[in-house]
Amino acid sequence: MHKTNFLIGMGLGMAVGSLAVVGMTPGKKSSKNVVSKALKTMGEVVDAVSSSMGM
Repeated sequence: MHKTNFLIGMGLGMAVGSLAVVGMTPGKKSSKNVVSKALKTMGEVVDAVSSSMGM
């Protein structure tokens, strides 16, 4: 498996996951707040995966 295919898959997975998180949030919350939390979480995941891979 090539590294680029893995990174493309990771990017698509994170995009789908963030949309799922936004869709599952209860009630009316500020979309800005929800998106900022989702992006923060995605950034932490990317950092963890890249440090695990040694990038």
